[in-house]
Amino acid sequence: MLDASLKQQLEAYMANIREPIELLSSLDDGPKSAELAGLLDEIASLSDKVSVARTDDDARRPSFLIRRVGAPDVAVRFAGIPLGHEFTSLVLALLQVGGHPSKAAPELLDQVRGLDGDYHFETYFSLSCQNCPDIVQALNLMSVLNPRITHTAIDGALFQDEVEARQVMAVPTIFLNGETFGQGRMELEQILAKLDSGAEAKAAERIAAKDPFDVLVIGGGPAGAAAAIYAARKGIRTGIAAERFGGQVLDTMAIENFISVTHTEGPKLAAHLEQHVREYEVDIMNFQRAEELIPAKREGGLHEVRLANGASLKARTVILSTGARWRQMGVPGEDEYRNKGVAYCPHCDGPLYKGKRVAVIGGGNSGVEAAIDLAGIVAHVTLIEFDAELRADAVLQRKLASLPNVRIITSALTTEVLGDGGKVTGLSYKDRNKDTLHQVELEGIFVQIGLVPNTEWLSGAISLSRRGEIEVDHRGETSQPGIFAAGDCTTVPYKQIVIAMGEGSKAALSAFDYMIRLPVEAEVEVA
Repeated sequence: MLDASLKQQLEAYMANIREPIELLSSLDDGPKSAELAGLLDEIASLSDKVSVARTDDDARRPSFLIRRVGAPDVAVRFAGIPLGHEFTSLVLALLQVGGHPSKAAPELLDQVRGLDGDYHFETYFSLSCQNCPDIVQALNLMSVLNPRITHTAIDGALFQDEVEARQVMAVPTIFLNGETFGQGRMELEQILAKLDSGAEAKAAERIAAKDPFDVLVIGGGPAGAAAAIYAARKGIRTGIAAERFGGQVLDTMAIENFISVTHTEGPKLAAHLEQHVREYEVDIMNFQRAEELIPAKREGGLHEVRLANGASLKARTVILSTGARWRQMGVPGEDEYRNKGVAYCPHCDGPLYKGKRVAVIGGGNSGVEAAIDLAGIVAHVTLIEFDAELRADAVLQRKLASLPNVRIITSALTTEVLGDGGKVTGLSYKDRNKDTLHQVELEGIFVQIGLVPNTEWLSGAISLSRRGEIEVDHRGETSQPGIFAAGDCTTVPYKQIVIAMGEGSKAALSAFDYMIRLPVEAEVEVA
């Protein structure tokens, strides 16, 4: 199953296994079980510390348990074949069960070990989901560190009956002790915050005690990362507070227009961004949502940013790089059926709709690309576009038109998401030419209608455009002196990764230039 290059890499990683481990499989007579058995044999052949046995002790088949010999509580279970985006999760599980230490922060590891309670987690993932590995890896690590925690990672595409019975319509979906725990991307800190009621208060206390920064960056996407790097290289005190480091890049599957890099994937680029920032003395405050900006009362004074956890940060200059999020349709039923048939990531959730009927809302590049991808998985795709014609590139339109299981409806306004109380059953749309209403029966709706800037919290503090974008000049400065902005949240046209990085770098240079030109007496904050 593994090509020569991948096998060579895996063998090198497995040299770090310290304690013997065993791979215990539960199989049936199907082809996927045969495929898993072959993979486990290949893995065992790469290390004398790994053995394989068939136990058939799990009802989910194919599945397997990675267990430390002599320590049965140190274990991780996969239901399915963890390749694709989950291959890294498999590698880390082998290493961690085998005694290789985690690189997570020591205080987080101690927090996991100290959790008091029995926690049985199940995570449904898809192999094409770029957000799933973070939650799978975090819960796997927790099950290795604490004997009262167990975790099973389940490939939803292989267990369709189970997915439908538990109404899993988006990945990742996490169950704790049989009840829904969460959906969507989560990392170790966020999981612990949900389990440990005092975690957020402790984090807020640590943040509130920080001294003022010279440059405080709000947002951890490409613009924010570039701004932090450029500021830190000037030798000034730099901090970055982000709701999730990487931003919307984490939700991007393939990136093929990042100059000098012919192809990469969003999560990989986000990891490289964070790694680069950590090369410098930047204070990274992840999973922190800004709620209010209070500009300085005088030039050279300290700006204040208040966070959702109650803490405040102060800085001589602020760079806003809060990015954007998927635009919603804003129709009845959309909120009610989000993650119950209404989805925004076809790469992540598409495999859950295998053999079903779905709609894609939006005829731009992202919408047409989504329809093309989904057509290879689902039974039928209906693409609905508001304008009289599609807006995607001609090459994408030709590809879409060649697919036999796609219907294109233009001049159509989606008016309502329909459901039975538990899941989506269809949608209504209005024919804008004839002013008539129509219904489409389906099981899934993928919304791809563009982006909206994450700037609501800035209303009244700085000038925003009619579309909610931060108004900036050619230097990236906002309407408030000492406050700069960069990336998809600004009025700068063309929302592209490479442009966001350039704008973030420019904003940091502008912030530094602003500080060094302040009068000496303005540099001292008056209480």
